[in-house]
Amino acid sequence: MLFDQETILFLKVAIEKDGFLELPADGNSMFPLIQRGDVCRFNPCSPGSLVKGDIILFHTDQGQLIAHRLISKEANKYLFKGDTNLGSDLPATPEQIIGKLTTIKKQRYDVSMQYSSVKLWGNLIMSLPFLSGILRKYLNWKSHYAEMWSTLWRKLNSL
Repeated sequence: MLFDQETILFLKVAIEKDGFLELPADGNSMFPLIQRGDVCRFNPCSPGSLVKGDIILFHTDQGQLIAHRLISKEANKYLFKGDTNLGSDLPATPEQIIGKLTTIKKQRYDVSMQYSSVKLWGNLIMSLPFLSGILRKYLNWKSHYAEMWSTLWRKLNSL
């Protein structure tokens, strides 16, 4: 979903005013840590305080909101990548950064980014790039078979 500059400005003002911003996840680029429907809580952050592995909410020049992992920063350019993506996003500037992920609200529990298991996952996914490919293949396989079973189920129900 694309947002206009006024909406992005509203989100930036809201996170500064309220001290946090909660948004539902839509997509699977951060699977399995973040799944569609999870509610992600972002807090304001200073671009200079970000460290490799942080999950950051930023916007593209086209108005897309993305929450991906910081993989490198140089001067005023930040490079992000989704855990299941094979390549990185286009570089972002400090002005494009909205907030830092602090908590993921799942259906039955909350996940803090401070949990050692979450930090371990971040280190693994950044250290072993082939994991992104395995996750991507799994998601493609899951999507294919979910569609196949859905079609079969509809046909059986129409008999």
